Amino acid sequence: MGFIPSTSQAAGPATPGVSAPPPEAAPDGTTAAESGTFRSPGENTIRTGLPSGAEKGGSAQASADASNLELLIRGEVRTAHSISFLVNLYQGAPVPHEVTIAWGDGTTHTATVTGGEILYDVRHTYPRPGDYTITVTATDGVNHVQAVNQLQFSTGGSFFVPHAPTRLLDTRAGVGATKAKVGAYTPIRLKIAGNAKVPAGVAAVVLNVTVTNTTAAGHVSVYPSGRKRPESSNLNYGTGQTLPNQVIVPVGTDGYVELYNGGWNAVDLIADVTGYFDRTAADGYTSLNPVRFVDTREGLGAARGQVAGQGTFGVQITGRSGIPAGATAVALNVTVTNPKQEGHLTVFPSGQAAPSTSSLNFTAGQTVANSVIVPVGADGKINVRNGAWAGTDVIVDVVGYYGAGSKAAFTSTTPGIPEGPWRLRDSRRLPPGSWFCLAGGYYPMNLDSMNRGDLPIEAYVLNLTVAATTGAGHLSVAPDPYSMDAYHNGRPIPPPRPTTSALNWTAGKDVSNLVQAKPGPHEIVDLWNQSTREVHYIVDWFGEYDAY
Repeated sequence: MGFIPSTSQAAGPATPGVSAPPPEAAPDGTTAAESGTFRSPGENTIRTGLPSGAEKGGSAQASADASNLELLIRGEVRTAHSISFLVNLYQGAPVPHEVTIAWGDGTTHTATVTGGEILYDVRHTYPRPGDYTITVTATDGVNHVQAVNQLQFSTGGSFFVPHAPTRLLDTRAGVGATKAKVGAYTPIRLKIAGNAKVPAGVAAVVLNVTVTNTTAAGHVSVYPSGRKRPESSNLNYGTGQTLPNQVIVPVGTDGYVELYNGGWNAVDLIADVTGYFDRTAADGYTSLNPVRFVDTREGLGAARGQVAGQGTFGVQITGRSGIPAGATAVALNVTVTNPKQEGHLTVFPSGQAAPSTSSLNFTAGQTVANSVIVPVGADGKINVRNGAWAGTDVIVDVVGYYGAGSKAAFTSTTPGIPEGPWRLRDSRRLPPGSWFCLAGGYYPMNLDSMNRGDLPIEAYVLNLTVAATTGAGHLSVAPDPYSMDAYHNGRPIPPPRPTTSALNWTAGKDVSNLVQAKPGPHEIVDLWNQSTREVHYIVDWFGEYDAY
């Protein structure tokens, strides 16, 4: 067993603390948004004299001028929806002050704090992500002085906007970059904001990234422009392979992301946008226990038998497994098996022509999966097109959906841990004998690392990779009903084995796929090795959906 140790303590009550100097503040009052911390320094305070019963305006103004009361305020992102707030009544007179925090959403918090002390860790949850102006007012009723300071705060989370599948990058054709392969151990920059009608200020983007024309093994990492390249990877490739993988990645403040070729030789890269996350959007996320909607081998959800070359079939999404009529996009895991020749699948909204993009690439005889987020057509359906000239079987598992009735927001910023993406697990680095990737078994992975006590997690956005494979198999991901205490102090009955898959592999191949993993009630996700041989797991954290 393994788990992530807590990196922060559970929040205590919002109570005044002891006297302290003001925390360091940025000169302009607000730090860069990526840090998750926003500050407004004391010099931004505006003081006003309050007349007493005998005083008039002139003497009241003199009282304000003589006061040294300053309000230093700081807000830190807690979840996609919530904030941890601090008010420092710096140099205020040692008398009670009535403090009011107006959160900018029509609600307030009040407290009594002695001048010169700090109001610590006040928590607030916003009903939806957004940009808010927080106003703090402190009133010294003894000296008849009122002080006001404001903070511009942006929540850590954002909602989803579906986007018709559109090609942003193809180094083979000079789309989005120079017409040339991406060199070995070299990044390229891809413009997201302002490209293909993706607006400025987007928080994150959904891309289907494909590597092709490979002549040596390597990997591809996608990350926000302007940040240090992470250890995490999005897909791993071998010689002669064409591989796709879906990516959910924050967008840099300059509106770009970077794609890094971590291979010995140059490769071609392709990227198709299928959606983005924005604080002004309307669609939150609802996770599901993974459920199989289509299996052409059995005639489930589609005609029994292989999908013909150049053939298209529709899939009803809404009205099934609790997905409402208002769902605007659906999160899928799509698998191809038994293909007669090489080709690709394209998943797109019903009622539209098939775009010139791909969701999944395959070779003859290959079983391969890819995560897909696709808009839902007006009739509640999506289409799947087989772009090969010969038949193949297709499997579609649904893991969640987006819509205005869903409240979970995506974030890659959480307290106490680095901003995503980052490497969460790598069994190759564990001591011998401590592997958790037993053949036919499962590993309960504890993801409740923050002990935040604010909001539950709707789903984790993870990139899973299997390595050191010596035979064929597939990996399943499912919520675990137990707590880690149950595993540490006993041997619970294993949960039911999942009937869906997250990724498939063959001997000698490292395979990656994005997973939007629904956790159990204790924030535990099970990784099931559905094969007869051990494999290594690598798990990279890209973000999470925080519920409201």
